[in-house]
Amino acid sequence: MADNRRSAPFYMTATTQFGLEEVLAEELRQLGATIEKVGQRAIEFTGNTQLLYEACLWCRTAMRILKPFASFYAADEKALYREVGRVDWSKYIRQDQTFAITAVVNKSTFDHSLFVAQLTKDAIVDQFRNRTGERPSVDVKNPDIRLHLHMIENEVVLSLDASGESLHKRGYRQQTNVAPLNEALAAGLLLLAGWDGKKTLIDPMCGSGTLLTEAALIAQRIAPGLYHQGKFGFENWADFDAALWESVQLDARQMRLEEPQAYLAGSDLSREFIELARENVAAADLEDFIRLGVRDVKEAKAPAKEAPGIVIMNPPYGERIGDELEMDALYKTIGDTLKSGFQGYDAYIFTGNLEAAKRIGLKASRRTPLYNGPIDCRLLKYELYQGTRKVSKPE
Repeated sequence: MADNRRSAPFYMTATTQFGLEEVLAEELRQLGATIEKVGQRAIEFTGNTQLLYEACLWCRTAMRILKPFASFYAADEKALYREVGRVDWSKYIRQDQTFAITAVVNKSTFDHSLFVAQLTKDAIVDQFRNRTGERPSVDVKNPDIRLHLHMIENEVVLSLDASGESLHKRGYRQQTNVAPLNEALAAGLLLLAGWDGKKTLIDPMCGSGTLLTEAALIAQRIAPGLYHQGKFGFENWADFDAALWESVQLDARQMRLEEPQAYLAGSDLSREFIELARENVAAADLEDFIRLGVRDVKEAKAPAKEAPGIVIMNPPYGERIGDELEMDALYKTIGDTLKSGFQGYDAYIFTGNLEAAKRIGLKASRRTPLYNGPIDCRLLKYELYQGTRKVSKPE
């Protein structure tokens, strides 16, 4: 175990969503990673085996942690098949294991990522069959070994996927409302809002409670990877260090704080959503840290006995035809609620409806571009000064 803690640093890549790159880079720095490059939706960094395990366990905004192990140039199909065949695949996959390949292809002579994945799979399988007469099976849903192929301008990088199931799938969500916020994005919004896990945090349109649950995980110093379903990808690797992994998990469990660190409360007009939120909060074992209630957003106000903190919400965007008037009225109500009920707070509205957001009637001091799935969104910050309705000037 000690050897692996001191194992030589190697290159890794962590993937995330657009707009969360700097947040994830800071998360990795806090774990002790050396950041090599902050790219679009990806961070390249170096660290040892312990850091790899800790990144999977602790990174709140990462989707996947990848470990590159081969790179080459492939001008055409023959070259791709040949170069993949030169890798000694017995180092990475046992023939009794299942595997799957995800391919991402950009600016290359190859048109289709599925074709590239298929050709790579053929080269791997043919190598096993030629050497041993047997071959590992493909399992696209739940493979033992996940491989990632990234091709840009015909330069190929092959990586092992350390994550298994995407890291944003924490495992505490029982079921969700129609348009849930994914967990990594929810954590990213909180970190972009500068929330420190200590201030009061209110979500007056909390839906199934993802923002509040992620806020409680941050406040109580709980590693999100402790909720991960099934094995992490690295647990099936040839060099998996079970003792080191046990130690990393034990350290994470001991970090959890049992005393509530912040006042967290949420409400929603829908009793059904609040019941869903209660189920999710219970599944995450966080009932002691989050207050929930049924309430219309127009009746929401700051808790009287708590110091001002952050009010954050992800209101509906109104994607159906004919929603415009309803959305305008809703966003005006949100603005009225913020002005009258949350003076002294910083407000953050995450929305994909920038026209309706104009009805809030406050000047945003910051607008952070993000995506919720395919929807172009903004995280809008409003500074609600105490005792006055003046608004902040844009930065």
